[in-house]
Amino acid sequence: MTRLRVALDVLPLAGEVTGVGRFCAGLVGALVEHDEVELRGYAVARRATSATAAPAEALGVRVRTWRAPTRLANAVWALADLPPVEWLVGPVEVVHGTNFVVPPAARAGRVVTVHDLTAWRYPELCAPASLAYPRLVGRAVRRGAFVHVPSSFVRDELSELLGLGAERIRVVPHGVDAPARPFPARPDATTSRRPRSAPYVLALGALEPRKDLPTLVRAFAELARAHADLELVVAGPDGWGAPAFAAAVAASGVAGRVVRLGYLEEEARQSLLGGALVLAYPSLYEGFGFPPLEAMAAGVPVVATAAGAVPEVVGDAAELVAPGDFEAMAAALARVIDDAALRAKLVEAGHVRASSFTWASAAGSMMELYRVAAIDRRAP
Repeated sequence: MTRLRVALDVLPLAGEVTGVGRFCAGLVGALVEHDEVELRGYAVARRATSATAAPAEALGVRVRTWRAPTRLANAVWALADLPPVEWLVGPVEVVHGTNFVVPPAARAGRVVTVHDLTAWRYPELCAPASLAYPRLVGRAVRRGAFVHVPSSFVRDELSELLGLGAERIRVVPHGVDAPARPFPARPDATTSRRPRSAPYVLALGALEPRKDLPTLVRAFAELARAHADLELVVAGPDGWGAPAFAAAVAASGVAGRVVRLGYLEEEARQSLLGGALVLAYPSLYEGFGFPPLEAMAAGVPVVATAAGAVPEVVGDAAELVAPGDFEAMAAALARVIDDAALRAKLVEAGHVRASSFTWASAAGSMMELYRVAAIDRRAP
């Protein structure tokens, strides 16, 4: 059997890995188990080095880097079909842009992953670099790219906005392992942090406006009145929502019980997640929602907002509240903490729900999409 040569953008695996990086790690880790595919990674960044390629290479993927500003490359690709990806990785049948941007190709079929439509729906919640995504995705679609989305929610939104037929959009949900599949640590990785001695509500995610962590801080301030030993632990990389988060903590009246840990490498992150009393996910909008799924796989109950695709991901295995409603969030957290029967019910339902999301299934579905994209590119 001829192996299908697929080039993937592995840049999201470098540096501080967020949700897109977790998607890349899980997908690549499962795809390398398929004998019928040959993966070739690429990464475009101003300071691309061997360290940029190292996480993907640790998974068994050969990586080519291009030292160029990512924004500049994106700006060029939004206007022209040069340079094609084959200049960087050699001949391939398919190129997969794993993070909203797929480079032009001379002969290869193209697939672009659209994780959510924040840049379309809520540009005020976006960092400046993300505002280019609508133009880049639009051009890729007009030039024949297939679109991969992680949820039916995003598919429906994208179809409405771009007028794209169902045959050009494929829903392939992300996976999760129990425990979650680790991705390779950076050379400077540290796993020295351990779970807290006090009980804690945990939030995982970058400090950006879309995650709405200030609302969680307000909810925790309400919750803390009746739970004197409880802490709120927030772990994730800094982002442009950090000032609003700091202001919310300062105004909460319980600043001494809000613990900010910053970015964690995988072992420390999983240890922290496993020790949590409950995971809180107060997001305003999501195209999928990794932390709730990871919590369910780890046996941790979840309180989340019914934002975007979150209800689609968690099903009946989480307590859901309206986005932005700190009182409802506080009440739901209190119910889960105080009601042992409810906690047990959510944990059991969470295990069942999480078991339906596997990277092996995701990789199999992505292979089907790659074959379709390769054939479509060769068609007259």
